[in-house]
Amino acid sequence: MAANTNDSSRIPKDTPPPPKTEPVKTTFLIVGAGPAGAALACFLASYGYTGIMLSAAPGTAKEPRAHITNPAALECLRDIGLEPEIKRNGTTGDHMEHTRWCHDMAGEEYARIYSWGNQPDRKGEYEAATPCRHTDLPQTLLEPILVKHATVSGWKMRFDSMFVKYERDSPDGPITSTIEDILTGHTYQIKSKYLFGCDGARSNIMRQLQIPLDKQPGQGLAINLLVEVDLSKLLEHRTGNLHWIMQPEKEHPAWGWAALLRMVKAWNEWMFIIMPEPGFEDFDVTPTNEEYMTRVREWIGDDSIPAKILDVSKWKINEIIAESYSDGNIFCLGDAVHRHPPFNGLGSNTCIQDAYNLAWKLAYVEKGHASTSLLNSFSDERQPVGAGIIKRANQGLRDHSHVWKALGVLPAGVEERNRQHAELSAPGEAGRQRREDLRDAIKYTEHEFGGIGIEMNQRYESGAVYLKDEKEARRPPPEDPVLQYQLSTYPGSRLPHAWLNKRIPEQAPISSIDLAGHGAFCLLTGIGGEEWKQAANEASKALGVEISVYSIGWQQDWEDVYGDWSRRREIEEDGCVITRPDRTICWRSMGMRDDSKEAVLRVMKVVLGRDL
Repeated sequence: MAANTNDSSRIPKDTPPPPKTEPVKTTFLIVGAGPAGAALACFLASYGYTGIMLSAAPGTAKEPRAHITNPAALECLRDIGLEPEIKRNGTTGDHMEHTRWCHDMAGEEYARIYSWGNQPDRKGEYEAATPCRHTDLPQTLLEPILVKHATVSGWKMRFDSMFVKYERDSPDGPITSTIEDILTGHTYQIKSKYLFGCDGARSNIMRQLQIPLDKQPGQGLAINLLVEVDLSKLLEHRTGNLHWIMQPEKEHPAWGWAALLRMVKAWNEWMFIIMPEPGFEDFDVTPTNEEYMTRVREWIGDDSIPAKILDVSKWKINEIIAESYSDGNIFCLGDAVHRHPPFNGLGSNTCIQDAYNLAWKLAYVEKGHASTSLLNSFSDERQPVGAGIIKRANQGLRDHSHVWKALGVLPAGVEERNRQHAELSAPGEAGRQRREDLRDAIKYTEHEFGGIGIEMNQRYESGAVYLKDEKEARRPPPEDPVLQYQLSTYPGSRLPHAWLNKRIPEQAPISSIDLAGHGAFCLLTGIGGEEWKQAANEASKALGVEISVYSIGWQQDWEDVYGDWSRRREIEEDGCVITRPDRTICWRSMGMRDDSKEAVLRVMKVVLGRDL
């Protein structure tokens, strides 16, 4: 999908402007074609809605910035049939087996940790949480998949198109956006009912909205160096997609203290994420290609392997969250509202989940199924999630300082670094303590490389979640909510995963989450819950809203083949849970009720904002 444009192909600036035309009209205008914008277009297309998507770039991403696609995001893409294509294009989990700390790629290894669901003692946690598995899919491959899916579904994609400004008379009135065609310099207007700011960290839409940003002190500068280098002969016994390279005995340039080597394509394309020495703040630093190559050679550790620099970019390590994600009929999502380093691999995943949360609400409002008040729940639900994500991602970077300290690589002078690093080999109390510190620090990075909790523990509280019938407060979070995922059917939680099958198993088991989603509400019950089915069908007819209905259990619509659903549902067999189209549980009843029909209808009206 990417379009490459150079200056020779541009239309001269003195070309006469075209005659003034009427604004282009569309219901949905998405500014930005990254993971947030392109995913939003895909999810809206699943409801039959199309619009216009703009990007100031000449094509899809040329830099493989984000790369970890986690199960929480894959569940969203699975809902619209994109999971197989993601898996085909991504790198499999065995290539993500470890994160390592080493002197160089050819040389000594200091430590390693199992990563991304490959932990032998924790695989069961991942399998219990979700039917999806982590995959490594660079943004350069993810964006074309999403943009292609959106355009094949009817969306119009315009690259080289810069959003300039918007105008509207009221928070819910028609929006007129001014767009500059970068190739010609000419401007035109697009009139839309909704506007979506998915235009990244320098969002013009956020700037014009003047939504306050909570900015914490940044953690400095990082440099991305994309390098073509075939390291396959070194990786046989060094499997992993992330490798921290630390060389305490070397004099290093201030901008090139250490590197986090990240696999882009196994095993011949890599991103050297260069970390300047602590305290370095020269954001204008411009090393030469030769200076970069010197460090790259040192970090590889084998001069016989050819290497070629493909791209260089710099970025600031931010900790920024918007106080709100929306203003009337303008919504912002993705990096426009949450900006953080890539630690824990949460960036593009959070963007996709932002879009998944918003799309069904827009579709239901447009179809007349819900009040516009439903749209207020987008910011109410996703802003707290974004705030937690940026704190965790930044803490993930800070956690590495304990590893660096134990390795002895933090002192400014080579002599002191050598002394501290040598202690790791020394007998006696000082050496024993440093080795123990290193083991503890490496173990703690499991919060980054094994954080199924931070990936999956989103809990929503808003007008689109019905809590009035809950007799008790939500259970306290897990002891370690970053590491541990808390399965629950408490309203606001994601629907628990459990494998189900038919009474005569003539097909592979399916996940409980696959019963839900697909653009519809879903009611799940069990033996004795026949009245819930009737209640859902009557509410569906009364409201004109699709509600899928299934009974799970012995000789029911679906068999609880492993007994996992009964252990995870937290309700009686004759109780029920109702999920929204984004598979979020919006209500449950612990057992059968005398007023089942009235209860289901009431809940649906409240969630859809139709009780006003």
